[in-house]
Amino acid sequence: MAHGDIIVLDLETQKSFEEVGGRDHLGRLLVSIVGIYSYEKDQFVTYSEQELVHLFPVLEEARLIIGFNIKRFDYKVLEPYRHRGLAHLPTLDILEEAVKVLGHRLRLESLAQATLGRGKAGTGLDAIRYFRQGELEKLKTYCLEDVRVTRDLYEYGKLHKKLLYYDRLGEKVLSLPVQWGLEIQTQMNI
Repeated sequence: MAHGDIIVLDLETQKSFEEVGGRDHLGRLLVSIVGIYSYEKDQFVTYSEQELVHLFPVLEEARLIIGFNIKRFDYKVLEPYRHRGLAHLPTLDILEEAVKVLGHRLRLESLAQATLGRGKAGTGLDAIRYFRQGELEKLKTYCLEDVRVTRDLYEYGKLHKKLLYYDRLGEKVLSLPVQWGLEIQTQMNI
C-alpha cells in the first residue's frame, strides 16, 4: 500500500491581479493563508505566510494533492517561498481534468452549485479584504470553505464518476465524466 497523506489544498493571496501587473506575475500575489484538508488526520488546517515552512514537508510527503486550478495558480503563488518548484508533486487538478474533457475552463462556482447544490462563500477579493482588515478568522473560514468544496467535488467525482456543471448561460446542468477514482486507486494500490 502506498504511504503518505492525501491533501486537498487552496490558498488566498494578499494582493489582487491588478496590483501585481496581471496574471503573468502570480509569484507577486503573496500568500495570506493556505488551507488544507488531510485525509489521514480527517482535519482542516491553515498556514499563514509565516508558517509555510511547516506546509512544504506536508506537501512533499503527500501521495496526492488535490486542488482546483492548483497547478496554474496555487503552486505558482507558493513557488517564491521555496527554492524548489512544486510541479513534481503528485497532483490532481480538478480544473485541468475538466479542460481535458471539455476543451474549456469552468469556474469552481459552476461545478459546486451544479454538483453539490452550494457554492463558494465569496470571492478572492473578499479574502484580500479580510486579510487587510486583520479579520483572520473570517479569512481562515473563507479559505477552508473552498477546501471543503474542492474535497466534496473530488469525493462526488470519485463516487459517481462525473461532476455536474452549468452551461455557459447558466441555465442547463451538464455532466462531466471523470476518471480519477480508478486512476488514483490503481496508483495508490487501494
